[in-house]
Amino acid sequence: MKLQSPFDWLLPATQRPVFVVATGLTILVMIALNVTGRPLNTAAAPAGIVSFELAGDLASAQRIVASWGQNGRVYAGINLGLDFLFLVCYPTAIGLGCAQVARGLARRSRWVEWVGVVLAWFQIGAGLLDAVENVALIRLLVGSVSEALPLLARCCAILKFAVVAAGLLYVLGGAVVLTAFRLSNRQRAS
Repeated sequence: MKLQSPFDWLLPATQRPVFVVATGLTILVMIALNVTGRPLNTAAAPAGIVSFELAGDLASAQRIVASWGQNGRVYAGINLGLDFLFLVCYPTAIGLGCAQVARGLARRSRWVEWVGVVLAWFQIGAGLLDAVENVALIRLLVGSVSEALPLLARCCAILKFAVVAAGLLYVLGGAVVLTAFRLSNRQRAS
């Protein structure tokens, strides 16, 4: 039985244009996140919002929020709001990339195809983890003193980053392999 990707409901001819649009939107939202995130780089948060995501404990999270001041909190709120759009864009782009590479490599290796399909599903999980992380961070940003929230955000962030990295490596590595196969086939044909 063949494992279905989460994007099999899209016609194969439609997947590439959707991938291009999702990738473009991902890049645009990344730029917006970078712009709104610049004021969040402080001594307490050298990596800006990522420092907040990975704080892990209430004291560190509160120190980061305090270092931002009132204006920084507004930027953090905007950044977290934009991240809800981002968490739809990047799982779609990376997941579709995984599904397309898996389909392209299916004739060469069923195992490599299976890994790609699983990673496509995992990208949706990364988006869900990102949503949980964002809710925890927003609650901290508005003053929650729950000890569990920074740890929840950190765990979600670490898992999300791992899944996204695995998906990106699969897509980029697979794209290189598929390009090499195409070039090899062209040379044989000529």
